[in-house]
This record gives sequence, structure tokens and C-alpha cells, in this order.
Amino acid sequence: MTQPPHSPSYLGVERHADGKKSAFSKTTFRSLLTALNPAQPTAIYLRDGELAVYRRSRSLLYQCRYKLADGTWVRQTTGKAALEHAIDRACDIYDEARYRQRLGLAHRTHSVAQIAAVCCAALRQQIDAKGKKTALNDYVSIIERYFVPYFGERQLETLTHTDVREFELWRDRQMTRKPKTSTLNNFTSAWSRLVATAVEQGYISERVPVPKLTSKGEKGKTRPAFSREEIEQLLAFVETWQHKGKFAVEHEIRPLLRDYIEMLLYTGMRHGTEAMGIKWRDLEWHTKDGVRYLRVWVDGKTGGRWLIAKHKALDVLKRLHARQKDIADVPFEDVLTTRVPHLLFRFSDGHQPHSLVGTFRKLMRDSGLLLDGAGQTRTLYSLRHT
Repeated sequence: MTQPPHSPSYLGVERHADGKKSAFSKTTFRSLLTALNPAQPTAIYLRDGELAVYRRSRSLLYQCRYKLADGTWVRQTTGKAALEHAIDRACDIYDEARYRQRLGLAHRTHSVAQIAAVCCAALRQQIDAKGKKTALNDYVSIIERYFVPYFGERQLETLTHTDVREFELWRDRQMTRKPKTSTLNNFTSAWSRLVATAVEQGYISERVPVPKLTSKGEKGKTRPAFSREEIEQLLAFVETWQHKGKFAVEHEIRPLLRDYIEMLLYTGMRHGTEAMGIKWRDLEWHTKDGVRYLRVWVDGKTGGRWLIAKHKALDVLKRLHARQKDIADVPFEDVLTTRVPHLLFRFSDGHQPHSLVGTFRKLMRDSGLLLDGAGQTRTLYSLRHT
């Protein structure tokens, strides 16, 4: 058989549709090989098989997965499109992760901003569960307004005492005043929450020393209180003042304010969230040494706790019971024992006013008790300090 005239060597035959055969050359064979896509390995294994570099079908960047000392596998992007650069980056990631584990740290660094996001999400869940404003709201505000803007992408485990002191100087400039001890206590509590979240999530080890914030500040002024004589004057005045309102809403809110004032005095509960959140079911009888006491469960700034009310508080509760239309026909003792779920401080139709602060201020002006001897303005908190 003779060779085709234009082919240097004979490689094989090619069958056509009509059944005839013809020879094809090395040049044709080489072009066919070039047209084929070479097969790529699905993953490249390094570090005795504990590190793999691969690329997803729809991504230009290489990924890596590596094995930790405890046997778990972690995936992470290398951020590199070239294979040789991706391998170098993957090896750095693996070595750093194993080194951090030996130090008791999380295998991957997390910034203050990342930890803050997890911490605030958990705090908001607690806030939603309580359904009322608590100190947790202050912690969220401090973390988002101060910690995140200042520390941002820095890591907790790298912070020094100097870093924290510089933050405190920056914070004081932002606040335009020297914070009082009570404010600093909120900052230290919020910082502790942030650090605790990092430990709980495994972002840092509990053995890592994170600098603490200073809790010593200017001593706050004591809120003005009432003397015994002033309290007697106030209670006598409000008994008649409650009936002198000109408008329908005043006929509701003034008697309610009187009951509110007396319950604050007879229990020492905090005005606001703590007091306004009380329900009838939070009241119950408690007997000790043969004496029956009324105790009240409150939940507010410092969490839940029982308060023992003075005996005069019973008169207040009976007035509230008589005015509230939905329970007025239920015997008073039954209201306490059947754990009625309605709010304690509310109008006769069941509506609770947003605030009693404005009405209290008007009462203070009308009674002449707005200012104490030092010229400080009295507020509803003055009743707790009394």
C-alpha cells in the first residue's frame, strides 16, 4: 500500500459515511489532541491529606478545606484565582489555624464587629422575650454606638491595656462629659457580655487575658427624696387633688397616679418598666411566722425579684380592683388567687397610659413640692429614694 502524497507518515485510517477509508496524518492527529480539554484533578491534597485545594464549577477563586486537631473539617476561600497562589494561601491558612488551636484560640480570627453582631443578636432575643425595656437595651446601644465604631475589625485577643485606655478617652470625648460611675458600670457590663460571647462561641479561649474597662467615675448626685413630713403632706394633698381634673382623661389618670405613688412608696419598686409591667398574677400572699404578707414579683433593670409590700398597699390594690370594669365583679381575694393576667396599673377600660411623668410633674407644682431644700427637681424616682 502506498502512502498518501502529502503525509509524512501513515498513522491510521478514517472511515467515511460511504464506507470508504482514508489515511490521516500526524498534523491532523495533533490538532485533535489540542482541541481536547485536558482533565483537571478535582482537588489537590497537601499536608499529608489534611489540606485540600479545589475550585467550584461556578467560581473563579480556589477554595480550601482543612482538618483541625479535633478531626473536624473547615472550609474557607483562598481568595486566589491562580492555582500556585491558592496553594500558598491555603498552606498559610492551615498553618495559622493549627497554631491558633495550640494556643487555645479559635481556628479563625473574629473581629470585634463580628463578635458584636452575634452578641447583640442574642441580647435582642432576650429583650424580645421580656417584652419590655431593660438594662439589656443599654448594653446593645453601648456596643453598637461605641465598641463597634472604635474597635471595628480589631481582634479582642490583640487588645492591650493601652488600647482600652485610649478607647475610654475617645468615649469621654464623644459623650462630651465625664461619665458617672453608674454609666461606667453599664459599659463594663456590656464589655463583659461581648467577651463572654466570644468565649462561648469559641472565638477566643477563656485563658486569653482581655483588658477590662474602668468602672470608677464621678460620683452621681443622689436624687432628691421626700422627708416624712413632706410625704404626709403629699398623700393628704393628692387625696383631694385626684378629683379636681377638668377633662375626662384626668378623671382616670389622677386616681391612677395616686395609687401608683403609694405602691412605689409601700414597696420600693422602680418607677417605669418595673412598676408598669406588674400584672395581678404577680401578687400573692406569703406567710411567715404566722403573719401574712403581700409580696410582689417585679422584673426590670436588675432582673426578677420578690418585694414585700407594706400592709397599706392592700388599700391601694382594692381601689384599683374596684375601678377596673373587667374584674370589679370578681371577689378581691379571688383576683389574687386565680392569677389574673391583666396589668395592675391601667384605666377602668383596661388601657394603660404611656407615662405618668407629666401628671406627676403637675402634681408636684400644684402641691408646692417640686423642689427640695437644695433646689433639685423631684421626680417619680424620688419616691424610691424616699
